[in-house]
Amino acid sequence: MKKLLIILILAPLFSFSQNQSLFGEKFKVKEIIDLNDKKDIFNIDKNIQIEGKIKSTCKMKGCWMELDVAEKTIFVRFKNYGFFVPKEGAEGKTAILNGKLFIDTLSVAELRHYAQDAGKSKQEISSIEKQEITMSFLAEGVIIMN
Repeated sequence: MKKLLIILILAPLFSFSQNQSLFGEKFKVKEIIDLNDKKDIFNIDKNIQIEGKIKSTCKMKGCWMELDVAEKTIFVRFKNYGFFVPKEGAEGKTAILNGKLFIDTLSVAELRHYAQDAGKSKQEISSIEKQEITMSFLAEGVIIMN
């Protein structure tokens, strides 16, 4: 009877850990920032946490992803290319990220490189002719909910 009680108490903890995958540095979810807040959250020294739906990931290595957060698309890279996320199957899943949010300018060469990674056609890639200012995130850790 004691064993059954222990199993029933620990089962939710065990199943929760199986419902998420960690990539990069381990972190505890503390305060997820609402990007609709009027706080100045760009280019600050401390890490923040954001949550959103994965829109796409790099099809070549899993070295970047796009995240939909508060009706905005954020381009996510991983600190020092120290880890990667799945190349397929993550789209539509919820992710929690720990890292730094900033405004970035992506050059035409970078945009073409990312389009190639995403598997876009040669015509789509060659049509990229302007740099793009984007909201970017440098993640130290990523939790993907399965």
